[in-house]
Amino acid sequence: MNKELARLLQKIGVDSRFVSILDDRIVVNNLRYSRFSRNKEEIFNHKFPEITVIRSKMFQRIATRASRNLKAELKPKDRVAVIMDDGCATLTLHAVLEPYTRKYGIKIIKLGSWEELDYLDVDKVALALDMDYEVEALLEKMLHGERIRLESGRTSGEGYELIYPLINIPRDWIWSWTGSENIPCTEDLSEGIPAEMVQFLSNFIPDVREKMYRSALFLKDNE
Repeated sequence: MNKELARLLQKIGVDSRFVSILDDRIVVNNLRYSRFSRNKEEIFNHKFPEITVIRSKMFQRIATRASRNLKAELKPKDRVAVIMDDGCATLTLHAVLEPYTRKYGIKIIKLGSWEELDYLDVDKVALALDMDYEVEALLEKMLHGERIRLESGRTSGEGYELIYPLINIPRDWIWSWTGSENIPCTEDLSEGIPAEMVQFLSNFIPDVREKMYRSALFLKDNE
């Protein structure tokens, strides 16, 4: 089905490398580069009226920022595993990866559990960890007097690489786009002192998550 949709998009002049084809919806990653105009949407919906086209500005921000990671992490023809669940972050992860099946020719392998990796040959495993997870993990280490290390600093598993496409994406961006489009998914909630500290600091320090994340990156690069 996805291939049929992609062929029609290309036929009407839409660059399918800049849209995500997700079952019953198509999400625009970059409106300018995709060239998916309202006129083209009408032509498309005449053929596939059951498919919803989403032009979320927030998702375009997410896709643009995630692409900075993916350009460095993906190679042509990579076999990329994703551990699927009903979380909003996992849905977003799949959405930002999907266009790379056409950009780079990658293959996305959806798994139900980590155990399935024992029987598969994959190049990468993409994890749905966001910036909030990273920052909360940093605070957890600080509270316990441990050496500060980025969770995304772990880049290898047993025979495969680990990648983190959403690690520079704030969690509220993910909730914003899935909530505004009424996309069914489970919001990933954090509990404990680190999550409470981040929430408290965000009331006084603008963009505190991004500032802490950038500081940790600076320490990593200057070890």
